[in-house]
Amino acid sequence: MKKFFFAIAIFLSSTVEASDEVTYDFSVGADFVSTYVWRGSYQAGTSIQPAMELNIGGFSAGAWGSVDIAGLGYKEVDLMASYSFQNFTTGLTNYWVGGEGNYNYFGFSNITIHLLEVNFLYSFDRFPLTLEWNTMFAGDEMYTKYPDNGKLKKAFPTYLEATYALQVKEVHLDVALGVSPWKSSTMYNRFDEGGRNDGFSVINIAMTASKEIKISDRYSLTFFGQLILNPAKEDVFFVCGIKF
Repeated sequence: MKKFFFAIAIFLSSTVEASDEVTYDFSVGADFVSTYVWRGSYQAGTSIQPAMELNIGGFSAGAWGSVDIAGLGYKEVDLMASYSFQNFTTGLTNYWVGGEGNYNYFGFSNITIHLLEVNFLYSFDRFPLTLEWNTMFAGDEMYTKYPDNGKLKKAFPTYLEATYALQVKEVHLDVALGVSPWKSSTMYNRFDEGGRNDGFSVINIAMTASKEIKISDRYSLTFFGQLILNPAKEDVFFVCGIKF
């Protein structure tokens, strides 16, 4: 883990030195959501989700978190770094879901509550379509392995998503289709007492409608609603929220 952050620091310094006209940008914000649903699966109830991001040229580094406002113990802090070139973005994400009172953030070992994921994203120029590939390659064994004939095998949980964006008057619509291409424990696929462990599964069919409300010349809020279906788990959600 220390090597991971050290590599990010080296890359950032080399990026800054490589150009005399590097653009800088820093953003901070937060979402308020009625339910925290991630990739088609329930995570927590009503939550506050702060975020901040630093952009230097094509390089971005940021942090994102989530905590349930009922104080039921859900706490997530994610760190991410990425590099964008033309229509392509590649990055790394470090997920940490420890819960309030679990003082083990710096417990980096072969089996850890940190989950490391590699991310690839491609956006088309003339077509409002974005494609994603996300694969976890290190972290908690309960997510990186699954039972098969009494043996444990690495699952490398993978999530693929295609998102189509369109505008309907003042409302922005995103329609997403997310799938798990192979068995990956219960993170994406359902594993029940009967031994069912799906392979390829459609886990996220989502439509998100959002509208920006102008408060002043310098400030605005975005209201959004999401209808989410998870066919693999036979689950459904309707989420609303505000982006500050």
